[in-house]
Amino acid sequence: MRFIVVDGLDGSGKDTQAKLIAEKYLSNGKSVIIRSHPSEDNSYGIKAKKALLGHGKINHVMASVYYAMDVIRSVRMYKESADTVIMVRYLMGVAYLPMPLARLLYKFFIIILPTSNYMFFLDVEPEILMKRLSKRSEKEMFENLRDLMMVRSKALNLTAGWHIINNGHSVEESQKEINEILDELDKKHSKKGD
Repeated sequence: MRFIVVDGLDGSGKDTQAKLIAEKYLSNGKSVIIRSHPSEDNSYGIKAKKALLGHGKINHVMASVYYAMDVIRSVRMYKESADTVIMVRYLMGVAYLPMPLARLLYKFFIIILPTSNYMFFLDVEPEILMKRLSKRSEKEMFENLRDLMMVRSKALNLTAGWHIINNGHSVEESQKEINEILDELDKKHSKKGD
C-alpha cells in the first residue's frame, strides 16, 4: 500500500494536488482513498471545523483536539483499505500550536501515526495565501497574515524528511514536480518488492 500525505497551510492547494495525485493512480487502475481533515463525515471533524470558525483560546484548543481525533479516526478506518491512501491535512495541524507544544506533539504523532517517504508539504508565501484565502466565504481563526507567517515558520521547522513543494506558482508546475517525486519513489518501492 502507498501512504501519501499532502499537508500545508490554509490555501496552499492541498486538496487540488491530492485530487491530481489520486487521478494519476486511478488512471493506472489502482484503488485510491482520499481523506481530508477536518472531515465532514464524523463528529470529530465537524466539531474541529466549527471550532476553527470560532475565536478565542478555547476554540483554538478544541480545534486542535478534535482535529487530532479526526485524523486518528481516519488512520484507523482507512489505512489499508486501498492501493493508495492519501491523507490531506495530516500532521502539520500541530504547527498552529505554540512551538514547544507543536514540536512535542509532532514527535508524539510521528510515533503513533503512520508516516512514509511519500510526505509532501506544499509551501506558499503568506502574502499569496492571503490572496487565495480572500476568495473564500468562510474565514478560519488563523487566516490572517501574522498567524500565517508564524505557522509557516513553525511548519517548516518540523518538515525534516518531507518533500517541500513550492506551490506558489502554477498548479501544473507543482503537479509535475510531485509526479517526478512519486515516480522515483514508486521505482524504489517496486525494486524493494522484487
